[in-house]
Amino acid sequence: MSRGRVPFMDLKRVYDVEQACSMPNTFQDDDDDGDDLWPLGEIDPKKLKFPCCIVWTPLPVVSWLAPFIGHVGLCREDGVILDFAGSNFISVDDFAFGPPARYLQLDRKQCCMPPNLGGHTCKYGYKHTEFGTAVTWDDALSASARSCEHRTYNLFTCNCHSFVANCLNRLCYGGSMEWKMVNVAVLILTKGKWVSASSVVRSFLPCAVVTCLGVFLVGWPFLIGLFSFSLLLVAWFIIATYCFKNIMC
Repeated sequence: MSRGRVPFMDLKRVYDVEQACSMPNTFQDDDDDGDDLWPLGEIDPKKLKFPCCIVWTPLPVVSWLAPFIGHVGLCREDGVILDFAGSNFISVDDFAFGPPARYLQLDRKQCCMPPNLGGHTCKYGYKHTEFGTAVTWDDALSASARSCEHRTYNLFTCNCHSFVANCLNRLCYGGSMEWKMVNVAVLILTKGKWVSASSVVRSFLPCAVVTCLGVFLVGWPFLIGLFSFSLLLVAWFIIATYCFKNIMC
């Protein structure tokens, strides 16, 4: 090759780069419009597929005494359930304690998923970046799952609700980074839909049977004790969540 001549292949590469730069950024336009979200499949309780849903199921023994206490998980865009089922363990497509009884599908358009530091749609900006952001719904679940894989499970301080709250904070869902165990539980209990009539029976029948047996064997003091137990549980979660944040995960 003579000195000063540029190889044909180099010229072709330069041309390709210039052509790519001159093309309209279709993907960026889609991002600006907010219409690039992956379409979700249908909710299918028989196959245990709940795309982008919070799911809830009653716990054995505990839910017999306090039916508002249960186990929660969060689902990927393909409907697969992820839940914090034990210390250093995130269960995938194997929901602990039985199939979901309630579900609530969340709106991905209420999430802040910035592609860069300047792409925040929430009011938190740097705080959100420091906590950890995600570019997709499934990316947020994966990051939260990795975080919980190094945590010790505790029913009272670090449980399945903590995993869901961590993910919602990572997504800044609803423009908020204040998701905790309590408001996650309130959200699914107040806005969640029942999967079926049998789910309602499965959730409340054990509590009704225990209550009737307790009243029959012990009398009205059993109801007072049951009410006190429920009140103590609620008080603990509220006080620990908002007053003793250092012991919560």
